[in-house]
Amino acid sequence: MTTAAQSPSAGAAAKPANSRSRVITASLIGTTIEFYDFYAYATAAVLVFPSLFFPAADPTTSLLVSFATFGAAMVARPVGAIAFGHFGDRIGRKATLVASLLVMGIATFLIGVLPTYNEIGVWAGILLLILRLSQGFALGGEWSGAALVATENAPRGKRALYGTFPQLGAPIGFIIANGLFLIINFSIPGEAGAPSEAFLSWGWRIPFLFSAVMVIIGLWVRLKLVESSTFEKASTQGAIKRFPLGEAFRRYWKQLILGTFIMLATYVLFYLLTSFMLSYGTKAPVAPETYDAAVAGPWVPGLGFSYVQFVLMQIVGVVFFGLFTVLAGPIADRIGRRKLLIGVTIGIIVFGALFPVFLLPQGAATMPLTVVFLIIGFALMGSTFGPMGALLPELFPTNVRYTGSAVAYNVSSILGAALAPLVAVVLWAWGGGNPWLVGLYLSGAGVLTLIALLLSRETKDVDYDEGLVAAEATVL
Repeated sequence: MTTAAQSPSAGAAAKPANSRSRVITASLIGTTIEFYDFYAYATAAVLVFPSLFFPAADPTTSLLVSFATFGAAMVARPVGAIAFGHFGDRIGRKATLVASLLVMGIATFLIGVLPTYNEIGVWAGILLLILRLSQGFALGGEWSGAALVATENAPRGKRALYGTFPQLGAPIGFIIANGLFLIINFSIPGEAGAPSEAFLSWGWRIPFLFSAVMVIIGLWVRLKLVESSTFEKASTQGAIKRFPLGEAFRRYWKQLILGTFIMLATYVLFYLLTSFMLSYGTKAPVAPETYDAAVAGPWVPGLGFSYVQFVLMQIVGVVFFGLFTVLAGPIADRIGRRKLLIGVTIGIIVFGALFPVFLLPQGAATMPLTVVFLIIGFALMGSTFGPMGALLPELFPTNVRYTGSAVAYNVSSILGAALAPLVAVVLWAWGGGNPWLVGLYLSGAGVLTLIALLLSRETKDVDYDEGLVAAEATVL
């Protein structure tokens, strides 16, 4: 009893193994690279992959198949979470983070050199799928490791603030990836806003090849890390488990379920704002004269923006994503993660109901309404995503923290991110171009997240060493 009573204060007094600047840089740069790679694929999945890798008579079918490969990576993410989580909880965070970055970087670079359907037929799509699965496998271990580097080295009372460092990789990676696509598009412009022949031939490959430079920088930073005192203490006390996944499912299955659904609305919201909205925003409101409905099916109208216009609008929204991610950390440290997220999730539910208000063609008002929609959506995204870097790891003790948080985060990706673009395209078609069903889908995901939050407990004051004594006591 005496040992248990002293454990929290001892954990609070432990000096972080890494300096603040090293923690910020290592957790931020890694997730920035990982999300950059992911978003480069997401953009190409809309712009080039349907025609270059999955050609079909029906453009909606090509888009759905392209989105299916995008979603396939989400299925691979829980597998990566299990693999990287196992080694992260067994041998430490540093080596695991280096490995995940290498796998992601190599897979992304190879996408940039793949031959297309016209060159090798269906094998082009198969190879693209394999590399996409590799990306998902790597990202399955990246996020949790980066979140643990940040939060296990955080000063007392600032875990949510430090937990926002890896979260910022999402908006920064999005801006870099899409900014690079824009630069390439401006350099080799097409006609009527469509990608040029040069862009379709080789321009789209540049962002994937450029990832090699970013990976080298990320590896240099991460190799300078040392293990956190929290993990070292768990190792010294003999609390490390030989099979962390089994321990997590046996003792912390409730936390796994709650964490999965707490992340659900975040995933659905983000992938609707990025992948789906890029398709909906750039689809013409009226079918071209050459469109043959008898062959390709009924025309599903969109907002009619050019690719450049819409990506610039998205980048404006993503700036608010980053801003509210940073703001959410200190607020979550002050009032608690649960209270903040309940309020934000209610906002997401209401936001879903307002899709038809913002997202139908309304003449000159279409652009400003769409920009306002993106700003509100990305502000909600930052407010819900920011605290997740602290909340999910706080659900688990040190000896299963990597595994538990990674599994919850990435299983949610199947329910949210993998399905969101596909479901949204189908609902968009069912609505005849009206996105009200897509908004209803988001609101439904928000309701599930709200229920999970109401069933969970506040984790703000949980000590990171709290579970070690109990874990040690169970060792036979």
